[in-house]
Amino acid sequence: MFAAENGLKGDPRLQGISEAIRVVPGFPKPGIMFQDITTLFLDHKVFKDTVDIFVDRYRDMDISVVAGVEARGFMFGPSIALAIGAKFVPLRKPGKLPGSVISEQYVLEYGTDCLEMHVGAVQPGERALVIDDLIATGGTLSAAIRLLERMGAEVVECACVIGLPEVKGQRRLNGKPLYILVEPRDIDCYQDV
Repeated sequence: MFAAENGLKGDPRLQGISEAIRVVPGFPKPGIMFQDITTLFLDHKVFKDTVDIFVDRYRDMDISVVAGVEARGFMFGPSIALAIGAKFVPLRKPGKLPGSVISEQYVLEYGTDCLEMHVGAVQPGERALVIDDLIATGGTLSAAIRLLERMGAEVVECACVIGLPEVKGQRRLNGKPLYILVEPRDIDCYQDV
């Protein structure tokens, strides 16, 4: 579900977030309109607004784990975790975490990929939030859900800053609630940034 459908319709923070995201045509390949959130971090107020919206939503949900998906989920996850009193757990690409890990493969449009998490990073019964910057097909978030559930965590919700049109109207992913702040932008008004 989009934030505007859940009590934030007309909230100027959502417009500010949307406007702060740079669209880069043809990256990483022709035909892609890449939604670049790095420009969102150039405006501390917009970054704070983004984190605040998530914190307001999750503050009273008894979340004990915020799991951030590599790499852009790392940019929001720790701030949210600190603000709601939860631990942050990175979900990384293969070979990036030292020590014992568990892995979960998932399918992409162009092949497969994998997420890993430290063994023991979450405990059975812990309530988890999965955070990433963008949802397209849901493959990465689905792998994150499976990874956390294999360790006994209860995934409360998946949250993203941007939801591509493919997920418009979708309120759940693998049976878990889905929360999205904004839709993608079609134009590049920050080409010189």
